[in-house]
Amino acid sequence: MRTITKLALVSASIAATLLSACGSDSLSGGGTPGSPTAEVSANTDLNAKLPENIRSSGKLNIGTDASYAPNQFTEGKKIVGSEVDLFNAVAKKLGVTAEWENAKFGTIIPGITSGKYDLGVSSFTINDERRKQVLMVSYFNAGTQWATQAGNPKGIDPNNPCGKNIAVQADTVQDQNDLPARQKKCGSNPMKIQKYAGQDTVTAAVVTGKADAMLADSPVTAYAVSQSGGKLELLGEVYDAAPYGVVVAKDNKQLADVVAEALTEMKSDGSYLEILKAWGTEGGAIDTFEVK
Repeated sequence: MRTITKLALVSASIAATLLSACGSDSLSGGGTPGSPTAEVSANTDLNAKLPENIRSSGKLNIGTDASYAPNQFTEGKKIVGSEVDLFNAVAKKLGVTAEWENAKFGTIIPGITSGKYDLGVSSFTINDERRKQVLMVSYFNAGTQWATQAGNPKGIDPNNPCGKNIAVQADTVQDQNDLPARQKKCGSNPMKIQKYAGQDTVTAAVVTGKADAMLADSPVTAYAVSQSGGKLELLGEVYDAAPYGVVVAKDNKQLADVVAEALTEMKSDGSYLEILKAWGTEGGAIDTFEVK
């Protein structure tokens, strides 16, 4: 059930249901029937390096926008996905438990800087603007890809989308960097950009014809197309590949460093790659995990 229901690929009424489901309630995080069986054991040395408040509480509070399948989405009252499995394993390696909270994407970094969350895990592309506000620990590599209705009935060209209705999730790199640069080139024939709070409603807008095309991180677009029942198709090639980073407060390099160490150990023991393979996202695996 982690496919069409959460991606809102059937009708606008499903999209409305999804909107009501993607609030900011605290939810449990867990895998799906296709989740990995990687064995991850706690490392007491890494646990000892955690900030005292996290070590004593035994939990990591993680903010995420669970509308971005396959990276993070919801099944009932559980937050699931490739990144959820990965950072549940990171928490286990650190000897603590991950507690996930579903939040709007644009509120996660403010939640980190205010101390509401210990980590932000929500497919954040590492860029200079975000690095001014927070630390970021690289863990995956992804680019951008476009999609449209099957058969491309509106004749969308990603290199010339001027005059078209384009859907995008607000506050993403695609919203803040990619589309504004393209819009400048459109002159008197601008794109009509539709911004949505969640990727599920972005996808629904294209399926229902409200929008002509969408763009998102490459694994997310590919997953949406694969689960659309033939309603969507990919457009063009993946471009602008860049690392994702887990978000940590600027003044908490201690936590950022130990998260990077946990990921490095998981790379060595094979559990990092096993988790990605379970979700078909191993193409984005990286070799080193850096605090930026």
